[in-house]
Amino acid sequence: MSAYEQVVGKPIERIEDLRLVRGRGTFSDDVRAPGQLHAVILRSPIANGRIRSIDVTPALAIDGVHSVIMASDVGTPVPRVPVRLFPLPELEPFEAPVIAEERVRFVGEPIAVVLATSAAVAEDGRDAIVIEIDELPAVSDLGPALAGAALVFEAHASNIAIAYTSAVGDAEAAFGTADYTRRETFHVHRHAAVPMEPRALLAEWDTVARRMIVKGAAKAPFATRRILAELMDLPETSIDMIELDVGGGFGARGEFYPEDYLIPFAARHTGTPVKWTEDRRDHLMTSNHSRDVTCELEIATDKDGKFLALRATATSDVGAYLRPAGLIAPRNVAMFMAGPYHLQNYHVTSNVLLSNKTPSGTYRGPGRFEVDFFRERLIDMVAGDLGIDRIELRRRNLVPPDAMPYTLPSIVPSPSASALDSGNYQITLDRCLEEFGWRDKLASQGRLIDGVYHGVSAGCFVEGGAAGPKETARLALASDGTIALSVGSAAVGQGLATVCLQIAADALEVPMDRLTVQHGSTTLLDEGFGAYHSRSVVMGGSAILDAASKLREAIKQAAGRYLNCPPEEVVVENETARGPSGRAISWSALAPLSADGAFLNSRHTYSYGAHAAHVTVDPGTGAVRVLDYVAVEDVGRIINPLTLHGQAIGGIVQGLGGTLLEHLVYDSNGQFLTASFADYLMPLASDFPRIHGVSLEMYPSPINPLGAKGAGEGGTIPVGGVIANAVASALSSLGVQPTSLPLSPPRVWQLIADARPTRVGGRA
Repeated sequence: MSAYEQVVGKPIERIEDLRLVRGRGTFSDDVRAPGQLHAVILRSPIANGRIRSIDVTPALAIDGVHSVIMASDVGTPVPRVPVRLFPLPELEPFEAPVIAEERVRFVGEPIAVVLATSAAVAEDGRDAIVIEIDELPAVSDLGPALAGAALVFEAHASNIAIAYTSAVGDAEAAFGTADYTRRETFHVHRHAAVPMEPRALLAEWDTVARRMIVKGAAKAPFATRRILAELMDLPETSIDMIELDVGGGFGARGEFYPEDYLIPFAARHTGTPVKWTEDRRDHLMTSNHSRDVTCELEIATDKDGKFLALRATATSDVGAYLRPAGLIAPRNVAMFMAGPYHLQNYHVTSNVLLSNKTPSGTYRGPGRFEVDFFRERLIDMVAGDLGIDRIELRRRNLVPPDAMPYTLPSIVPSPSASALDSGNYQITLDRCLEEFGWRDKLASQGRLIDGVYHGVSAGCFVEGGAAGPKETARLALASDGTIALSVGSAAVGQGLATVCLQIAADALEVPMDRLTVQHGSTTLLDEGFGAYHSRSVVMGGSAILDAASKLREAIKQAAGRYLNCPPEEVVVENETARGPSGRAISWSALAPLSADGAFLNSRHTYSYGAHAAHVTVDPGTGAVRVLDYVAVEDVGRIINPLTLHGQAIGGIVQGLGGTLLEHLVYDSNGQFLTASFADYLMPLASDFPRIHGVSLEMYPSPINPLGAKGAGEGGTIPVGGVIANAVASALSSLGVQPTSLPLSPPRVWQLIADARPTRVGGRA
């Protein structure tokens, strides 16, 4: 009988942390190579223009400057970074060149790469380059951009690169017969992930072996290798992408950027290792921006508040070029506007708008953060118009349990069918209100107490996860009894190693300390798919189960030969294999043995839940303070409560930062105005002290053997809508109705000033 005790579901502390908190991590900037050169990039100082001339002679005259790489060195035509997710031929003209050739289209676009003996000397070389650019009108404001007053790509007659449509039923007919309709225009501002560690790379080229090693890969190393191999005309197998420790990802890291080509190219071009580490200014200016969506949203209901139809036109400003994953957010805007609510009539158009700004990509909850703000704000407005309690209005319209799986509207072009897989959305809403103390907190709603207004709100959401098509894993048994686990998933700070070891330990029924884990790097497995779309547990964990099953079978096969019995008669437990005669052999004596596993899946999981917030608003300054915040989410099956709790709380803080503080700002000429933390405000540990997260596992997912659902983004998705509704609740006596983010103090103060209330003050 097995004496093994399960570890899945237990709050095991992250095995990664001890090494990191002792300062023994290895991040990209920690690695060195003998004789390495340092790269610094000259970037465009203007948003739109034609390059007239570049004089690098002054730079080359500086002692220590090795060389300067420009478009003419890279070749003709200059390689372009392809759209990786949902590519279409008609989108190819909008792909980003790895370096500007004749034209620049945003402040920060790479123009030249300076290589020198140190980063400081390279910066001196960059500053010595003389460049002349004929400036052109910039596309930076939504109205002129839509009107085509200036074009980002003159060969394209519009600044709209593509429009997605998601529809079901007959929304127009439903609006024609509805008892009530309301239309509002909302906007979510441009902000970004801003991980603790900026991007960094070290590229080494072996001229004899024609082999490239790139250290600093993250999120999707295999996909990055595939793109780099194509652009450099190399076999994929001649490139190694090595994953190191990563100081946060959140969607921004792991995208294929121009630098992911330029630094390896520089190493091959010079025959010398090349290292590049961006500073915070470069990071804020050139790494993925996100959000920046304007939406005209309209809802139709009957007199009792039943949702009859939803229709919208949304426009996402994605910047000057399409990033490899830059279409995910606009697609999600089209597909998930209804969220967790039952709607038989639905029509959403999502425009992808080009502008002379930094290109956009994914950021925690791409598209879903935006639509949750739009939808949940509108629901509160509808509740006020109809005189229906806002919680009751939500209850009446949530997708019911007996409708699961609930088919979501498809999308064109590039259709991809999906369905809410399982759940009871009413339960998480009720649990959230209970944990929050909703009834008691309602007593302070709208009241002016000690000079600040109090407001409360709650909202519901769904979180998609488990993007396919596949993930891989390998288990290898060594003669000392240890088992090495390799996974194609990547680590970006989410506790991947710990949860993977828990899953493997349970599947093999061995203590966790018998296992070691490696992840991400392309040297470990033939293929892997990485960490994005909250997929690592569902996809990677299921691949581990497959590998464990195959390793157990391999142990049985090997033991059967040793014990002279059929493999099916071998009992495998307690790290031994026992035959029907009672003879046994330890697993270690059968080593080496290994097994590869995989999990293929084209369906997504959908976690779901509700958040509630209690805020105060200072009418004199516009400052919003979060007094209490509660989040409840059903994630199907919990692998590790501690790591899950960290994901939830961290996601909420990012959502609060994006809602109340962070804002990437451009002027009318496309100049970037928030290039440091003096201007781009990030949340501090002391800003939001009262956050409470509850994770449930009531409705396992039916689409994977673990029953797990993605849970990395649910903390962020509903925050904008919940906080905005709480602010509206606080300022209800003044008639303030926020329709755009961020809700920074100056903006909230202006909303109060513009409201021009008919009476001053609130209820005492």
